[in-house]
Amino acid sequence: MTNNKIKLFNLKTQNIMSFISGIQLIDAPASALNNAGADTSSSNENTVAVKKILSGGKSYPYVSAQAYRFWLRKTLEANGNEWATAPIFREKKVAYTDANPIEYCDDDLFGYMRAASKKTDSAASEQALESLTKTDETVTRISPLKIGTLVALSDGVTRDFGTMSRHDGDPVPHEHQFYRTSLKGMFSLDLRSSGRFSYERKTGFLNLDNTRVELSKQKGLTHEPQSKTFVLAQEERLRRVKLLLDAMPVITGGAKQGLHYTDVSPVVVVMAVMKGGNNPFQYVIQGNKEGKAVIKTDVLTEIIEVWGEYIQSPIYIGWVKGYADEERAKLEGALSTLSTASPHGIQLAHPKVAFANLSAKLMANPEWLD
Repeated sequence: MTNNKIKLFNLKTQNIMSFISGIQLIDAPASALNNAGADTSSSNENTVAVKKILSGGKSYPYVSAQAYRFWLRKTLEANGNEWATAPIFREKKVAYTDANPIEYCDDDLFGYMRAASKKTDSAASEQALESLTKTDETVTRISPLKIGTLVALSDGVTRDFGTMSRHDGDPVPHEHQFYRTSLKGMFSLDLRSSGRFSYERKTGFLNLDNTRVELSKQKGLTHEPQSKTFVLAQEERLRRVKLLLDAMPVITGGAKQGLHYTDVSPVVVVMAVMKGGNNPFQYVIQGNKEGKAVIKTDVLTEIIEVWGEYIQSPIYIGWVKGYADEERAKLEGALSTLSTASPHGIQLAHPKVAFANLSAKLMANPEWLD
């Protein structure tokens, strides 16, 4: 491809939507953060297995995206009235939220699917249904927040044997699996979709039925009839995204915390605001045999060279001191050269500071929502 063709293609990228794209690592020194139920391979009937992926004859523990999203929702709910959480309705075989992104932050950023309202067999259920937003046809919303499965950097699980013996008679034996590693996963947030709701009759895009369209008008949302969308005020859209970014570095959760207390906040994060939904940061961090992070500065160099026209913000790297310090030192040694080459520089700090700096940059560049 000639240089002229490259320039023409890059000009076309100017109108591509913006995404926050990145990767994060959780350090699990002795943990069982996401379990799969009974371990059928064990001779002990009372054994709990962790979730794991088999690859090349090896077992790699993982935390599902669903589990992580649950932790994040709960962390956001702990913020109180700032984060408006949608009520949940439960029927015998299904459960769903209010599916009202106008009122509720999680319906906006986490997406939803809800069928048309219908009569139920239970009077109590009917009463609960009355409290939810009426739904005259199935509404769905693709989640602006994308979360990748957090997979271990190294393989292997072990078992812990215990007993329940605080009673008369024979103790009751039990086992569970756990592991020592770090877990890595990608994440992405579609900034344009955040606070922007479509009534286009297409699966994933019919965010608003007639009831919700009328509510959007009542609440004064901006109507864009050409694209069949309603848009929240810019200030509210920025507020919701900021709350999400504030929660990610302080996330809490995880299974077996009574036995394997683990801080699930990220120890490493690499992220930037990008044009388009591609996430080039997956291979910046690799793992060693101990399951600790290994920084690949050559990968960062290639990202800057190949994706430079798409990078809209500094590349924010959060790295907790005390975790894989030799690798952090390697990054620090290459930082000046890498930062000079990057179109908006590279910033290295604690993950919590990195998220705060990215949030502040977004507040200063609200056009990224357009």
